Amino acid sequence: MKPISIYYLMSERYFEPSAMDSYFEKQDKPTVFIVLGKEVIVDDERLATALSKLPELRREVLLLYYFVGYRDEAIGRQYGRCRSTINHRRNVALKQLRKEWEKLKHEEQKADTF
Repeated sequence: MKPISIYYLMSERYFEPSAMDSYFEKQDKPTVFIVLGKEVIVDDERLATALSKLPELRREVLLLYYFVGYRDEAIGRQYGRCRSTINHRRNVALKQLRKEWEKLKHEEQKADTF
């Protein structure tokens, strides 16, 4: 393979010497939830909608656990509950979130067919 000068390539206009990362170029505007004074940004529109349909405490437990990184003991201390209660609430919240997710998915598919 013969080396080619970058200056030669730029003068010939074979490529633009830059790259654009499209990761942050989403059409959806991220949703921000405030939990215990912390901002939690949810980029996925369907996930944010499903989370917003949950009761506040269930949503906060999920956001603190999965997005902020708190463990059940730390969440329990914030709400005056034991670890096992928070674990149970998180599992119930996940089941409800899954149902809301599936409803939204079904509605989107239904809308796409019309």
